Amino acid sequence: MGPSPRSTARTALRAVLAVGVLAGLPGCADDARTPGHDAAPRAVIAVDICTDLVAYWAKEALTGSRWAGLDWEQKGLSNEQLAIHDEVLAAARTRERADGREAALAGIDRETRRRCAAASGATGSSENWRPPPGPSTSPSARNTP
Repeated sequence: MGPSPRSTARTALRAVLAVGVLAGLPGCADDARTPGHDAAPRAVIAVDICTDLVAYWAKEALTGSRWAGLDWEQKGLSNEQLAIHDEVLAAARTRERADGREAALAGIDRETRRRCAAASGATGSSENWRPPPGPSTSPSARNTP
């Protein structure tokens, strides 16, 4: 039967995060160390995570992956990252028609990196989140005489 869309998205997100964590561990990255001097671990930055996630899902959508139809939450994207995804994907589809799929896929990588860097990782929260109602706004408080 195969994995569910939710488990596939979760696996993709875990893989991206695991790579980021491993890159920051001493000895796991290709960092040159001088004797007696430890290089600082590579910082996992929001731009890298944004780039990896957005480019991955844009490529999945361009190639017609069966998981491309997942919603932004299942893909692990913020609202800002979703906007970048949609813009990059639209440009990639235009480029694919003009120059072919390989050019479009390469363009996804470049444009996603540029846009994620310009947005400092595009980590803005979902605007759908709202704090729970307080005592003055709860349904029972409104119905109290």
